[in-house]
Amino acid sequence: MRLNKSTIGVVIVVSGTLTMVFGLIFLFAGPSIMKNQVIKNTVIDPNNEMSYTMWKDVPVPFFMSVYFYDVLNSKEILKGEKPMVEQRGPYVYRKHIQKDNITFHENGTVSYREYRTYFFEPSMSVGNESDVVTIPNMLVLGAAVMMEDMPFPLRLLVSATFKTLKEGPFLTKSVGELMWGYDSKLVDLLNKYLPGMLPSSGKFGLFAEFNNSNTGLFTVFTGKEDIKKVHKVDSWNGLTELSYWRTPQCNMINGTAGQMWPPFMTKQSTLPFYSPDACRSLELIYEREGSFKGIPSYRFITPKTMFANGSEYAPNEGFCPCRQSGLLNVSSCRHNSPVFISQPHFFNADPVLLDYVEGLSPNESDHSTFIEIHPLTGVPLNVAVRLQLNLYMKRVPAITETGKISEVVMPMIWFQENGYIDGPILKTFHTNLVVLPEVMKWMQYVFIVLGVVLLISGALLYYRAKMQIFESDGDAHVSTSYGEKESLLQDDSD
Repeated sequence: MRLNKSTIGVVIVVSGTLTMVFGLIFLFAGPSIMKNQVIKNTVIDPNNEMSYTMWKDVPVPFFMSVYFYDVLNSKEILKGEKPMVEQRGPYVYRKHIQKDNITFHENGTVSYREYRTYFFEPSMSVGNESDVVTIPNMLVLGAAVMMEDMPFPLRLLVSATFKTLKEGPFLTKSVGELMWGYDSKLVDLLNKYLPGMLPSSGKFGLFAEFNNSNTGLFTVFTGKEDIKKVHKVDSWNGLTELSYWRTPQCNMINGTAGQMWPPFMTKQSTLPFYSPDACRSLELIYEREGSFKGIPSYRFITPKTMFANGSEYAPNEGFCPCRQSGLLNVSSCRHNSPVFISQPHFFNADPVLLDYVEGLSPNESDHSTFIEIHPLTGVPLNVAVRLQLNLYMKRVPAITETGKISEVVMPMIWFQENGYIDGPILKTFHTNLVVLPEVMKWMQYVFIVLGVVLLISGALLYYRAKMQIFESDGDAHVSTSYGEKESLLQDDSD
């Protein structure tokens, strides 16, 4: 059966209406569909193959770059002169991260231990692990400050022991030894007289406790009950709060474990996380929006108040006893040794710290911490966490190894842990979370526009078909009338 034009017009109008309605439904329901898809894929669940694999075995290449402050004038420092240092490095290590002992609980949480292993990367390093540098002897100068208030005879005895063991105030050793440990009889001595100051091992290294170790037993929320809680820490080593600090606020365990955050971030969001290495919770604040390799991102940075002292930022009073602003006293969680954490080169710290040491030059691009994160999913795209380890040292009577050292917070090393999403995981991430949502967004408008075009086209076709029918009916009527008139005239002539 052949369809006439008016019927075709009706069909096109109906099709256009349906297409437009579908586009409108897509317009209003699309965000909800996308939101549900994000929730489904960000919950910590073994059934979510891609996201669970990313969480369990972090696929992003992660590196730790270490810079040493090589002491140039150790003899002069002992005479009370200003320390002079020269930055050496980076010495770069590939960091392998893997979660193990994963146990899911009925209350919507999961427990795990995260193990980390470091592998030296010569091709990315400026130098080798065999390079020799000079840094303060943390065992000698740290122990001296710790023993400042102990009886004078005991200090004399310890000083004599330092001499017997040929332990001086400064160490000149290879990078590998300083990083991962060197044999030291002094460790056993300090464990005897200052129990708890050091690990029980006979080796001492700045990162000896980090390699082939775990960060403790984390219990975090899976997000099944509430997606806003996903990755947030419920407890660490069975603790819901710490005991290192002086106020309940400072002892709080806030935020996530520092690898992922809940989805649907806004510019008012912050990035709180608990760091076992810093012995406290930290929080980054929003700086600006941008993109990383085509993926939209929010950039978060450390606020100037993070390591501010109590006099400049009252909530930090609980982290004291404090020194200059920009230093975090971690002695309470580092075997009571006089160790301070700061940003590299004392970036964002009290400028007076730069006056005490020559050779430092802080700048934001090299020394600030930042995390670029995909706000829709809470997945970090580009990360650079930078911290500096400092030793408080001074002259201590009876311990002659301290000489006439001026009171100073001495930088020893700074390190950067950085990683960025790349390779196949980047392509998958870009396709699923950038390309497809963009296609969905434009498809809804395509359907609406196509529906309107079809609706108008169908209506015009229907109208024209009806007009043609009307005109043909009119012509037929005129022809009939003319024929009848001619017949009448013919009759009259007859």
